[in-house]
Amino acid sequence: MKITKIQFFIVSYFVNNYDNEYFKRRINKYVFLMLTLTPMIKKSFQFSTAKVQYYFGAEFSYLKKMLNPEQTVFIADENFALANKSRFAGWKTIVIPSGEQQKVMLMIDKLITRLISVGAGKQTTLVGIGGGVVTDITGYLASVFMRGIDFGFVPTSVLAMTDAAIGGKNGVNVGLYKNMAGLIRQPQFIIYDYTLLKTLPKEEWVNGFAEIIKHACIYDAAMFKLLEGQKLPFFQKNMEGLAKLIERNVLLKTKAVLKDELETGDRKLLNFGHTIGHAIENLYRIPHGQAVGIGMGVACKISEQLTGFTETGRVLKLLKQYGHTPHLQFDNEKAWKLVLADKKSSGKDIDYIVLDKIGKASIAHLPLEQLHNMINEL
Repeated sequence: MKITKIQFFIVSYFVNNYDNEYFKRRINKYVFLMLTLTPMIKKSFQFSTAKVQYYFGAEFSYLKKMLNPEQTVFIADENFALANKSRFAGWKTIVIPSGEQQKVMLMIDKLITRLISVGAGKQTTLVGIGGGVVTDITGYLASVFMRGIDFGFVPTSVLAMTDAAIGGKNGVNVGLYKNMAGLIRQPQFIIYDYTLLKTLPKEEWVNGFAEIIKHACIYDAAMFKLLEGQKLPFFQKNMEGLAKLIERNVLLKTKAVLKDELETGDRKLLNFGHTIGHAIENLYRIPHGQAVGIGMGVACKISEQLTGFTETGRVLKLLKQYGHTPHLQFDNEKAWKLVLADKKSSGKDIDYIVLDKIGKASIAHLPLEQLHNMINEL
């Protein structure tokens, strides 16, 4: 639990008036660490079919207070599991290989067989521990195993914390078509242990910040300005600043989902950059965030034509500032074939997300032919 500065100075006064120098140094170091720790904050949100508990600043070990190990199965990312073996002691754990290529029906079949072999049943809770691939797989697996069991998430990447774990979208890819099989079902809980990000590779930080920049573009001009004034290393080194930023993004997305859980209206705004982004991601097998960064660049240029958007330069500059390459060339026609199968397309028209200004987005209902021509003209 975090202590206040007043408590810190009171303890320090008495400690520093004690004669034992070794004792002074040790206690002062301990108190300083307590002062800088982020306290756990619990928030509850009632969705249409479930109440979801968010535990901001919780520790991984908090799972022991929440769940019975005999009735719990962890679904864990291979890279995280290998680097954190001690965290899994005493828990039933199924480890899956890392990578988007695992997010397929064949993996679901394998995992169901494994769940049966470890004795999972209707009372079992699944816990997805990893990035967006793991949360998507775990949510889908829990929804179809025995017609539905409880599940929760411990996201271990910036992207999963700010986007993938939130909102109840669970699913798998079918060939080149992203998230073509899936459903919306909410987890029971999400644990936000920010210390899990300490060993995250730089490319995954870059990947995750694409979704943060997206949220700023569509919802939060003040956050966009905040991001402009910083660089990635600031958030990598500043735990308090990172925690505030992640919570801000989580609440932005949660608010949107609460208003439109089944994505029939304004939740579609969260797809900014994703129409082209998803096509490029699966076409070239590049990380989700990098693909969305490119998609946002395309969407900004289309926004210029549809809404008179004038700040494309600011968006592109911010993407570059956080490690993205929003000008990557791609095969328009190959990408377009995937866009035609996009879930936002009706076969003749598509809901395409554009920016009116930074911090405000809207839905443009476009004939597919018009969007196709606009992309070819970029």
